[in-house]
Amino acid sequence: MFVRYSYEVSSLLQAENFLEVEIQSPVVAALARANALKEAKKSVPPECPNERYHGECHMNMLRKMQASFSWDWGPAAPSAGIWKNVELEIYEVAVIREVDVDVSRVNGSYWNMHIRCFLDAGGWQNFNGRLVLYAVELLDRPVVVDRYAIKNISHLAPVIEFDQAVPNGKVVTWWPNGYGEQKLYPLHFTLKTWLGPDGPEVRSKTKSHKSLRVGFRTLDLVEDPAPDGVGNTFLFRVNGVEMFMKGSNYIPSHLLPEMQTNEQISHLLRSAKEAHMNMLRVWGGGVYESDYFYQLADSLGLLIWQDMMFACAMYPVNDEFLSSVREEVRQNAMRLSHHPSVAIFVTNNENEAALVQNWYGTLFERDRFESEYRELYLANVIHELKLVSHSSRPQPLVSSPSNGKASEPDNYISSNPQDNQNGDVHFYDYTKDGWDPGIFPRPRFVSEFGFQSFPGAYAWQRSKGEDDDLLGLITHRQHHPLGNVPVIALVERHLPLPFPENENYATALIYFSQIAQAMATKVETELYRSLRDTPHRTMGALYWQLNDVWVAPSWSSIDFYGNWKLLHYWARDFLAPISIVALYEKSTDSLNISLICDQLEVDPRELNVVANVHLWSQLLPRQSTSWDVTLRPNGVQYDKVIAISDLLQGEFTRTNAFLELQLRRGQDVISRTHFFPSSIAGAVGIEDPGLEFEIASRTCLNTTNVVRNSVSISIQVKRPAVFVYLELLKPYRYTLSENGFMQTEPMHVVYLTFDAPLCARLLRKSDLRVLTVNDFMR
Repeated sequence: MFVRYSYEVSSLLQAENFLEVEIQSPVVAALARANALKEAKKSVPPECPNERYHGECHMNMLRKMQASFSWDWGPAAPSAGIWKNVELEIYEVAVIREVDVDVSRVNGSYWNMHIRCFLDAGGWQNFNGRLVLYAVELLDRPVVVDRYAIKNISHLAPVIEFDQAVPNGKVVTWWPNGYGEQKLYPLHFTLKTWLGPDGPEVRSKTKSHKSLRVGFRTLDLVEDPAPDGVGNTFLFRVNGVEMFMKGSNYIPSHLLPEMQTNEQISHLLRSAKEAHMNMLRVWGGGVYESDYFYQLADSLGLLIWQDMMFACAMYPVNDEFLSSVREEVRQNAMRLSHHPSVAIFVTNNENEAALVQNWYGTLFERDRFESEYRELYLANVIHELKLVSHSSRPQPLVSSPSNGKASEPDNYISSNPQDNQNGDVHFYDYTKDGWDPGIFPRPRFVSEFGFQSFPGAYAWQRSKGEDDDLLGLITHRQHHPLGNVPVIALVERHLPLPFPENENYATALIYFSQIAQAMATKVETELYRSLRDTPHRTMGALYWQLNDVWVAPSWSSIDFYGNWKLLHYWARDFLAPISIVALYEKSTDSLNISLICDQLEVDPRELNVVANVHLWSQLLPRQSTSWDVTLRPNGVQYDKVIAISDLLQGEFTRTNAFLELQLRRGQDVISRTHFFPSSIAGAVGIEDPGLEFEIASRTCLNTTNVVRNSVSISIQVKRPAVFVYLELLKPYRYTLSENGFMQTEPMHVVYLTFDAPLCARLLRKSDLRVLTVNDFMR
């Protein structure tokens, strides 16, 4: 699936031609290969996925999207067919197939572009060529590479390689999202190739072109001895600046990736940018994404952690398999390598951990599986990735999670690939309270973590059949081996979930699952961000997962229809460049206040923190204290530790009050966070807020193919409304100015934007669902 196949058909062509491709069932083909290995006493587990996945077996036998055989967030649809274009190419000698540009800074005066043009040669003999590079924004005149007009190019590995200096003054540096602009420079290559020393014939069909855009940036993965004296740091330094990586994990935007559209991809990546992300991990059970995906990541400043497509399995190492893998890695690495967004390649997802921790019963032949692991990833995948190694990109990692360079003495199979003192970790724990920061590790970099929730009720309504029972469908589509238990357990710790026999149970479960997920992910992310300047030196948090392939329980922050769950609205706040964080410390019964700033320069004037004490029963703060603060550019200001007893005194108790902390400049709120001293279900004083809302104004703007509808919604309450949730009950993709918010003032306005075929002037209140936790208090 991941390889481009080329066939020389000159000798076969007729006046009219018929191309016939025989397609085999991937399920049948995978089983046949598994059986052949079993007969040779070389079984490669796992045979089948967990039964909760309702999946197909032997995904690891085929170089195909691994998640198409099912996953814990998606159904089984191991499709068959040709998923990319079929083209007839006509050329006599050779054409440019891919171009890699390795950009590096050479002292302070200029940049160097190390350029490699990878060619496809049609014939069986060496040839000559002349290459011209046009870089109008960088160079005053075209660059002509004509040394190969005399010197032969080998048809076996046809490459044209050269260096080109660019004066420093011509270059505007490319920066990740939030740190500067994403300046990209177009490069255009033309190539003429010919056979023999006499030059190209006038009529020979030997001219080819390639255009791409490059960004000028440096990027290092810093693995130095850590400040706590144990292990190494694991942090990305871009253009000399150490950056905390904020982001998520990206899965294919459609289970049948040929069905994904550029518009869908654009929405997902722009949503990531809007939530202040600067890195996405393209996960190893999906696909190498389209050129459009990486071009857009370049222009949005989203760094890409690029897994190769191996995930959660052992793999065969027979000659045919390895030959295919080498070709796959070569083609995709050459296609992707020039993008400034591509920060690092990683050869697999979780396979070192799976081997070491015996996920698939490999212990009985541990030596064989270790040997095969090293043969596949070190001798083949890493070997091929060296073809595109860059001075401005770290060497590939072998696995995620791994101990990074600390796994080198173990020949890349460490006894604990999840070591918090080295490399990256994946962390999930469903047995504890995800709203408690004390349950989480203190690692160097967290490349996966997360909690499940359910898509909104209207998404289920759009997805289900008329006769489907909603709760039955949720349970059927829940592929997590533990079922819905982790979601319900987290909800019940904090929120007033009705009994299952109540008619509002499903509504509450869906809504509360999104609150629970958003809060747990917020707390965990804020902890990791707050550890940046401690001896732990945590420098990355990529939550699992950004997007969905169907309407189902999953870890995503954006549902299948592209609508944001509460998590994504909250992520826009908790990943903001300047954030106030208040984390509860159980051992001292206090709040640790940290002020996080990703900006490289910050105005220190008039900064203050306001701590508001609210009663659940009354609007507006009942008591406030404030103090002046400062921010630390590109760092964390550890502001103070406040005992809960200092904030809750007199009439205020743990059950009748909650806290709001605001970071302000003068009177303007830059960031806010809340702390709830008791479970919300156990709080005293939460009553019917008397919520009423009106559609205050509507405007419509005609764009090329849709009408952009903007609606303002005014919400009035008489008492505090807890986690106000709005949902549009129309089949449109929409965004709100905020969602899942605490309303503690009498009037609040929320802005709704959606694209529709027409101007929705008749949008009614009944087209909106508004929920609060108050509605479900017992």
